[in-house]
Amino acid sequence: QVQLVESAGGLVQPGGSLRLSCVVSGGASSGYSMAWFRQAPGKEREFVAAFRRGDNKKVSADSVKGRFTISRDNVKNTAYLQVNNLKAEDTAVYYCAATNSNYILAAMSRAEGYEYWGQGTQVTVSS
Repeated sequence: QVQLVESAGGLVQPGGSLRLSCVVSGGASSGYSMAWFRQAPGKEREFVAAFRRGDNKKVSADSVKGRFTISRDNVKNTAYLQVNNLKAEDTAVYYCAATNSNYILAAMSRAEGYEYWGQGTQVTVSS
């Protein structure tokens, strides 16, 4: 059974940075396409970024392009989300997700395409 465990988020000042990690157990991370989603209070879950297994092509939401970077370390079985220049509107619970399916890039932003989810980690951006 695949399990995803995210690192602790935290309280960050506007303009600050954070690196979230997601450790994959029960399977090799290289065999999965992985993604990050987030959900702010009172809002629907929102796609942040993903990379596809095999070719590792990446896709990200327009709202985070240039600020957030998704990456992976298959030796450590871990996916990362580097978040820079944080804004108040980035405050949310961030979720790691994985699927062993290979989707076209345009479909990788769909939450229903991912079978495995982490428990979520809170990121709060505030001064």
